[in-house]
Amino acid sequence: MQLRRGEFERIRTVLAEANDDALTAREIHERLAARDAALDSPHRVATVLGRRADAGDIEVIESQPYRYRLVDSP
Repeated sequence: MQLRRGEFERIRTVLAEANDDALTAREIHERLAARDAALDSPHRVATVLGRRADAGDIEVIESQPYRYRLVDSP
């Protein structure tokens, strides 16, 4: 499954506004929905974030549920 154009950018905006607070995929999805910029589901949010975590852009905090935050750029 390929990332759709702009998905990560929308998610990154929400995470950047959360400062250092880690958010769940559901919380991110709800914040995107409030802006009329939601992805298909919280599962889609988690999929996009998981792929970007592999690239080092996102930190995944493995708790129940998983939480996500941006990795500080050097």
